[in-house]
Amino acid sequence: MSNGAALIVGAGDATGGAIAKAFAREGLTACVTRRARNLDSLSALVSEIEAEGGKARAFGVDAREEDATITLVDQIEDEVGPLEVCVFNIGANVRFGITETTSRVYHKVWEMAAYSGFLAGREAARVMRPRGRGTILFTGATAGVRGRDGFSAFAGAKHALRALAQSMARELGPQGIHVAHIVVDGAIDSQFIRENLPDADDRRARDGLLIPDEIAKNYVWLHRQHRSAWTHELDLRPWNESW
Repeated sequence: MSNGAALIVGAGDATGGAIAKAFAREGLTACVTRRARNLDSLSALVSEIEAEGGKARAFGVDAREEDATITLVDQIEDEVGPLEVCVFNIGANVRFGITETTSRVYHKVWEMAAYSGFLAGREAARVMRPRGRGTILFTGATAGVRGRDGFSAFAGAKHALRALAQSMARELGPQGIHVAHIVVDGAIDSQFIRENLPDADDRRARDGLLIPDEIAKNYVWLHRQHRSAWTHELDLRPWNESW
């Protein structure tokens, strides 16, 4: 997999960063993106990857902007190498009762978790299809499988993302491009969870939180799968998570 690029759209401090590091360890240049205001965090991630001997590039891009996404993929192809992997990893998890969910909230969540996934997936397919190879991975959530009270915006967006992944898999699979949707079902060991989940420490001690590095291993595994046995949907949850 060396000499190619892995694009991680939404390379945050937990899952996205771990996925970037995992693909960099496989010899790909990790191209990590977040909005420009997060460039300092991205630069720190790049430094961590380089300290391990890997290669990485940071891009301050708003994934909701079509022209910026097109330019990003073209820049990677021109300056880094062929795009071998595209990971869409933007969350947008918010909770509002239905009567408190404004049209602005609903539309913004859809933009972040669904529309930007479409842009990333479309542009990755554009450059992968002529080569007849590549992997496109979408990070989903429990909300993409079933809607809960208070999550109308998030569930709607994640359902849309799951449907996008299914449609792309059926279209692009026969053309040599592996499209997969990963349902992350459970709390992830992250700063946000540690600050907002009262029993986070206890859960972590019992392996009750999803560990970002373990999540990332599955993304690499999906990319490495032989085409005679491709996985389209994979769900990940702690051993003691109720479902």
